[in-house]
Amino acid sequence: MAIRMAHFGNNLSLSVVFKNTIKSPMPPEIRSKVCLVAISLGKGGAERSTALLSQMLIMKGYDVHIVILNDLIDYPYSGKLFNLGSEKSENDTAIKRIIRFKKLRNYFKTEKFDFIIDNRTRVSAGKEWYYLNYLYKGFKIIYVIRSANLDMYLPKKKWIVKQMISKSYKIVGVSKHIAKGINTQFSTDKAISIYNPIMEISETTIEVEGKYIIFVGRLEDDVKNLSLLLDAYSQSCLPERNIRLLIMGSGDDHEKLVEKADKLGISKEVQFVSFKPDVYPYLKNAIFTVLTSRYEGFPRALVESLSVGTPLVSVDCVSGPNEIIRNEMNGLLVENFNVTALAEAMDRMVTDKELYERCKKNSVKSIDHLSLENIAEDWDKLLKDEK
Repeated sequence: MAIRMAHFGNNLSLSVVFKNTIKSPMPPEIRSKVCLVAISLGKGGAERSTALLSQMLIMKGYDVHIVILNDLIDYPYSGKLFNLGSEKSENDTAIKRIIRFKKLRNYFKTEKFDFIIDNRTRVSAGKEWYYLNYLYKGFKIIYVIRSANLDMYLPKKKWIVKQMISKSYKIVGVSKHIAKGINTQFSTDKAISIYNPIMEISETTIEVEGKYIIFVGRLEDDVKNLSLLLDAYSQSCLPERNIRLLIMGSGDDHEKLVEKADKLGISKEVQFVSFKPDVYPYLKNAIFTVLTSRYEGFPRALVESLSVGTPLVSVDCVSGPNEIIRNEMNGLLVENFNVTALAEAMDRMVTDKELYERCKKNSVKSIDHLSLENIAEDWDKLLKDEK
């Protein structure tokens, strides 16, 4: 990793070059034909992870195809793209949807995939029955679950979930907590955990003014609990030290959060920035990254932050943070929903220099196990176990 910085008055121009590639001089012989199915390749952490998975599998010698249901692409991917979303129109009737899905079924049958890896959210029992018994019929299916809120990835109707599990090849949870929860709740042993990897980024330059901490994610208060973040920040010493709170993301609760910051008297210290596909330069220049979610899966923002040497302050929410953070070694992990504890942790990160330097020093090496090489090996092993 190479980092270049240049100062221009109070502004900092930051350039980050981060290389973390799979060391393989030539791709091996094609092993299997794999299709990744996703809602899109844009905006969200799940979509970023799907794009990364395509790159890892290509580097390991797989013939990779990607099917996306919505025409949204922000992240670089590898393989052949079947963009079903590009055929959508504003007048998207039931007949048009049936025609599109018939094309998708024909695509699956023509390409004869060895595996279909499903990265979608799955909340409708009827839709999942249709996928399972028509679109996916005759194929080995791997379901990926990226949230501790299983209702986002498995329908509430238990009869269809049992069918999905029974007919699946494997279920991949992005944390140990998720995999264990699935196996326990549904009396199965098909769920395993494979973490999200650190992604490769290219050189990017930005100008950032002053000191700040950062949150990166969707502006959905019911999930990300940004109200807790604003409350804790307002009670911390950061505003009086001219350390801003940068909130990066898009979502339905943007106006609600702007209004809350104003009511707390911190609107001048809180800066809202729209979603950026490349967040690394912003993470690199932050003092620390903060997360306040009610639940997660394996939060990519935390891993991305550590990969560029920026420590963490996070609540100990269900799934993810406690599998990433080594308390007082690469960040601080605090009780969830506790405003005072979170404010005190923020204060410690800016006042306890010894703690901060230790966490910063340990950040990058604390996620060595999440390298593209290691995570690619985990996926390779899963797909080869069938042979």
